[in-house]
Amino acid sequence: MILFHGSDRVIERPDILHSRKEVDFGAGFYATPIEKQARNWCKKFTRRGMQGIVSVYDFDETALRIYRTREFEIYSEEWLSFISQCRMGKDISDYDIITGGVANDRVFDTVELYFEGLISRSEAIGRLAMEKPNLQICFRRQEVLDHCLKFERSFEV
Repeated sequence: MILFHGSDRVIERPDILHSRKEVDFGAGFYATPIEKQARNWCKKFTRRGMQGIVSVYDFDETALRIYRTREFEIYSEEWLSFISQCRMGKDISDYDIITGGVANDRVFDTVELYFEGLISRSEAIGRLAMEKPNLQICFRRQEVLDHCLKFERSFEV
């Protein structure tokens, strides 16, 4: 499977050390099979006058069977609970790879309303059920990245 990562630089050797901790699936290297989504990730850099670079990787999907993997196929109460814990820095899970929906702008707004106590969990889940998830894959162990992700090329957005 081909995966894409949007950044302000070419990333030939992804690593876990440079990841932010309090994001959707916790600290890790994030990629997506959706090129448009990676291009969108670059916008936060280009808006600041920086370059936007998409790095392209070949992903050995057997890793999904070999390593501890958690897959969220839809936005659900489980997904919301998991990202809530991760964004608060309270994730204690030991998954190596996590796949699931991205908290994009519309989803993020709903999640923020829920975090701030302005809507209930059931209302948040109801709103999220109407959204079609984009897909992100979070690699949370360096060994996994080294084993299953091979840099192919990069291009500027």
